[in-house]
Amino acid sequence: MPTTLTSRLGTLAATVTFLATYHVVMAQSYPPVVPGTGTKIEQVGDDFEDPDWSYNALNPKSSRNIDKRERLPAGESANGRWYEGAKRGHPDIVRRVQTPKGGLPGSKGALLLQSLYTGIPGRPSYQVQQDDFIADVRYRLGGSIPVWQSPNVVVRLWLPPVDKWENRSGTHFGFRIATITTVTKPAKAFFLGPTTESKTYWPGMFIDFQPKQRPDGHAYAYLRVRANSYGGDYKSKQLTTTGWWTLGMSVTPDGRIHYFAKPGVEDLTMEDHIASEFPYGYRAEHFKTFFFNVCNGDDGRTWSTPFVVDDCEVYYLRNGRTARGTRTPSRR
Repeated sequence: MPTTLTSRLGTLAATVTFLATYHVVMAQSYPPVVPGTGTKIEQVGDDFEDPDWSYNALNPKSSRNIDKRERLPAGESANGRWYEGAKRGHPDIVRRVQTPKGGLPGSKGALLLQSLYTGIPGRPSYQVQQDDFIADVRYRLGGSIPVWQSPNVVVRLWLPPVDKWENRSGTHFGFRIATITTVTKPAKAFFLGPTTESKTYWPGMFIDFQPKQRPDGHAYAYLRVRANSYGGDYKSKQLTTTGWWTLGMSVTPDGRIHYFAKPGVEDLTMEDHIASEFPYGYRAEHFKTFFFNVCNGDDGRTWSTPFVVDDCEVYYLRNGRTARGTRTPSRR
């Protein structure tokens, strides 16, 4: 009995110490971490340089968000680094292509993502739908990355010439992360206390497009950030040029999400910081993965805008801290 009591007291003390440390960390304010900072995690991400890179689609794809159907087995890349989302399914085209002009020096391969049916396979909904292309981070690492290690992700994204975009106003593409927090649920009865549970949420950046409204007008596109503390999206940086862009997101130990973007393929810096948020009022505790959304009008005739991604990389900080603006170069 004394041994058992001592053991329980030791466990309790350790728990109290952990919670005290956690709340101290959460109470601190951390500067944004520039995506691409720290140690690159080689087990995840992709540079698409393997000339034999391939994706096994295993169609028809899932559309659980619409008809509650998961059409398993799910699609997966041959290298095990990407998989189909069971909720919405993968893009109709997932294909390695020659790196478009202006990509990272030395890059010979990149990945084209495009869809015709973004809803139920073969059944147009005539509404905006989306497909998901998900990086396998959590499973390949054997767990999610705690935010005290400041996980961050950076990708290169190629935007086609304006005349190649789907002629539709609204969202065309998304770059997002999956993060985990703890939420408190109200008591179900007056004699029961509140409970807590883990919740996954998906911050990110969307590319919205507005075609020109008259022959002498101009089309334009911009990044829309998801989300502010109330859960609302908002218009952020205007995309002033097509071609290559570098996008990134980081999560600091205070649970805040930081958003970065710049034209070209150069490494991100603090000058490229466009927003910092606690989306939905949540403080992130773990980073699960990152993924892309491909959107179109799902009319069965019109393909989505052809976007190309390259050099998708995840980093972390061993000690969880870094000086503002410092980073580890990620050149080829």
